[in-house]
Amino acid sequence: METTFSDPTEREIWATVRALNAAWTRGNPDTLERYFHARMIAVTPVDRQRLDGQAACLAGWKGFVAAARVHDWQEIDPAIRVYGEAAVVSYDYDIDYEMSGRRCRDCGRDLMFLVRADDRRQVVGDQFSSMP
Repeated sequence: METTFSDPTEREIWATVRALNAAWTRGNPDTLERYFHARMIAVTPVDRQRLDGQAACLAGWKGFVAAARVHDWQEIDPAIRVYGEAAVVSYDYDIDYEMSGRRCRDCGRDLMFLVRADDRRQVVGDQFSSMP
């Protein structure tokens, strides 16, 4: 689903989020290091403890990519709020994937927090979950 933002900063942030998602959904998680801040924290529905730091977050995303084959990924109804050099991005998602020989489809929501670091937007916080 194509979304257009009129504000150039919002367009830049949305392009970053879409590129980050394209990296892992298309099986190329090694490029995520560019998008994950060194001190990133993530709260996921499959990890009992939060993922703390870039290495832990990279391991989490790489683990999913190694275990699953994504057939389709859609970002839906994004909202972006910019606060100086920081931003909050919220969107819903649909994912169709195969894991352990079983086809799965999940609908969920994602809330990302980004800052400008090293002349680009990087994720410092991410929390995602299935739709209630």
